Amino acid sequence: AATLTAIRARVPARVPVGVTTGAWAEPDPAARVARIASWTVLPDHASVNWHEPGAEETAAALIERGVGVEAGVWSGTDGAARFLDSPLGPKVLRVLAEVTDTDPATARDSARALLTALGAAHGRPVLLHGEDGGAWPVLRLAGRLGLATRTGLEDTLFLPDGGRAASNAELVVAGTREWASARRGDG
Repeated sequence: AATLTAIRARVPARVPVGVTTGAWAEPDPAARVARIASWTVLPDHASVNWHEPGAEETAAALIERGVGVEAGVWSGTDGAARFLDSPLGPKVLRVLAEVTDTDPATARDSARALLTALGAAHGRPVLLHGEDGGAWPVLRLAGRLGLATRTGLEDTLFLPDGGRAASNAELVVAGTREWASARRGDG
């Protein structure tokens, strides 16, 4: 509660604040749902990794509390199939298609395979992103396809030219430039 309150005090009201419900934050699915039920300050949205045990129950608890759900669907998992089979799929805010292939030579193909597996994604918007060596190729693919994307220190520490990023802001500026260039069809 204190963290969300502090963040909201420092950012404009129009900036949505989200949290994770990943197994690394709480490995026990029942305890995860209990924690959500006990929250005294609610985020605008929370990510739920659909390949993790308890994803359905976690998403249902969030929706019941009025918290938007961002469906995390990772490449290389059964997350896409589980999400498509979920009756909660049409109720999520968006799908966070996470490409875990970090090889710059193959990450783009892994991203395409993930998007194919997601199909129409229950008609929900898709945000496509990669990580480490796959971050920039996947971001450019998102630009070419007109999909939302993200970048930042959680995804990569390096700029498109291979230099180390000095800040999250530097990555965001580079990401915006790379996405727009790919969208225009440059390079």
